[in-house]
Amino acid sequence: MTAMQVASLYVGLNLLILLILGANVVRYRLSTKTSLGMGENPALERACRAHANGAEWTPGVLIALVVMALIGAPIMALHAIGVTLTVARGIHGWGVATQDGPNIGRFLGALMTLIVYAVLAVGLVLHAVTG
Repeated sequence: MTAMQVASLYVGLNLLILLILGANVVRYRLSTKTSLGMGENPALERACRAHANGAEWTPGVLIALVVMALIGAPIMALHAIGVTLTVARGIHGWGVATQDGPNIGRFLGALMTLIVYAVLAVGLVLHAVTG
């Protein structure tokens, strides 16, 4: 696989996660006949937050992943970042969508996402200043 194929793989997988989370929102909206907001349904609120959180945090990593591929990052580093992000966003989305309050899925997913952000931020800045 080329670097861009690796990046494309993880962009596609994470878009699928966002699609599943979004479809879950639609499912709850249809079943509760709630066109806007959350109404009084905690499951709909969880579904909306799971999707929104993914939509807030995922794009930054995907952009950085593509930039890393374009500047020639090692394939295995791209896979490590991509796998970590995909697992993180999957378990975080599951944790938010299925359980109220703090839980292991939310915690680990958020922690892993923050670690990926930090690794990418440091890597991109170091590459920029050192060539």
